[in-house]
Amino acid sequence: MPAPPASGSIRLGSEMIKRALRLAAVPVLISLFVTPVRFFLELAGIPEVYIFPIGLLWLTLALSVFWGIRLSAEEHPYRLLLLSLIFFSPPSRFPVFVLWWITTTWELGTHYNIFESWDQALIGQLFYGSLVQIIPGSLLGFLTLAIKRHMARPIDGIPCTRTG
Repeated sequence: MPAPPASGSIRLGSEMIKRALRLAAVPVLISLFVTPVRFFLELAGIPEVYIFPIGLLWLTLALSVFWGIRLSAEEHPYRLLLLSLIFFSPPSRFPVFVLWWITTTWELGTHYNIFESWDQALIGQLFYGSLVQIIPGSLLGFLTLAIKRHMARPIDGIPCTRTG
């Protein structure tokens, strides 16, 4: 019978989950405003070229860079960044799913009307849409972390004087 995990690792895991939830909380609230803003701009007839930058993928990429910089001194920054993205992405997709339902019900003809049924929309928005945020977000965040951590290391025994 394997030995139970040390209580320190359980505490580390629960602390990391709590920290990731705290990191994701404000971005989830922001996402609740980003999606409706884009929706109403689209309904108002604003050209796609102007509203394209307002979206969840761009928000995710910006957050990943921000978290990559901010978490670089953490003990497990890569895990924390990935966990934060996992907690952020699915809830941020709920407004998109609701707007799909509104667009489909009232035949508004927005870009949200790309699915034909509830199950397609649920899987497409909440699962696939989350992956579309998590994968590039984690890649960009990991790259940011790697660069930030590399810049913070001393070179040939000389203490690092770089700040930021």
